[in-house]
Amino acid sequence: MRYSTHDGPGIRTTVFFKGCPLRCRWCHNPEGQSIGLELFLRANRCIRCGDCSKACPNEAIMFNGVPTTLKQKCRVCGSCVKVCLPGAREMIGKNVTIAEVLEEIEKDTVFYDESGGGVTFSGGEPLMQPTFLRGLLEICKERGMHTAVETCGLTQSETLLRIAAHVDLFLYDLKVIDSRIHERLTGVSNSRIVQNLRTLSSQLAKIIIRFPLIPGANDDEENLVQMARFVSSLKNVQEVQILPYHKGGIDKYRGLERPYELLEINPPSSEQISKAVDPFAAYGLKVRIGG
Repeated sequence: MRYSTHDGPGIRTTVFFKGCPLRCRWCHNPEGQSIGLELFLRANRCIRCGDCSKACPNEAIMFNGVPTTLKQKCRVCGSCVKVCLPGAREMIGKNVTIAEVLEEIEKDTVFYDESGGGVTFSGGEPLMQPTFLRGLLEICKERGMHTAVETCGLTQSETLLRIAAHVDLFLYDLKVIDSRIHERLTGVSNSRIVQNLRTLSSQLAKIIIRFPLIPGANDDEENLVQMARFVSSLKNVQEVQILPYHKGGIDKYRGLERPYELLEINPPSSEQISKAVDPFAAYGLKVRIGG
């Protein structure tokens, strides 16, 4: 994503990696969860021609006025994408080399120089592909680019520390302090996530905490106070960014032909957002709404 102004300082290029170890119920980038290629359907572009169903060698597309993908048969071969003239079908993900990614990043260096920006590696979870990520980071630093990594923090500590020397800023997602609640909402415990954050802090890495505010999930006073207390104990935290829940991911779930679990949840009100800010501010932390 070019010309990003929400993934670190200045104007940035954000590179999205596929694959994530979490399954947050509110995830607004579900196309980044699976590490493999995926098919996406833009239903508003579909002209109901049925060409995709005819082209599929595995008979994985059932056509009853609208196309439905039979996931157990689909091999993600892309035959349906090739014949879809309106562009309703799209392949999500691409196998690329480090050189190819760098070529795209370097197209934007003039914007980095003028704005104090750089490149941000996000996901999914970029640390699920640590060797590739480290290779990119090393070259970006050699070429004088500001680097940021957005991470959920669920990785081996050794993996995190191997890349830390090449990262100017970590955008560290922190959702819930209570490990049992974290596991219920994301599918995994947060013990390693919390420990890795402590480790980064002890190494004096620059950190921005990103807190997705989900009404009814993690906006209770107990979680907010515990989180503010924990974050205030860390070193080198530049600020806390509160990211209010939005429904922008719903169409992506439809496009991936997957159910969305939080249809009943609405974005937080201004009062709920203000309530979330107060504990962090009370602990002397700089708080910003949005990235």
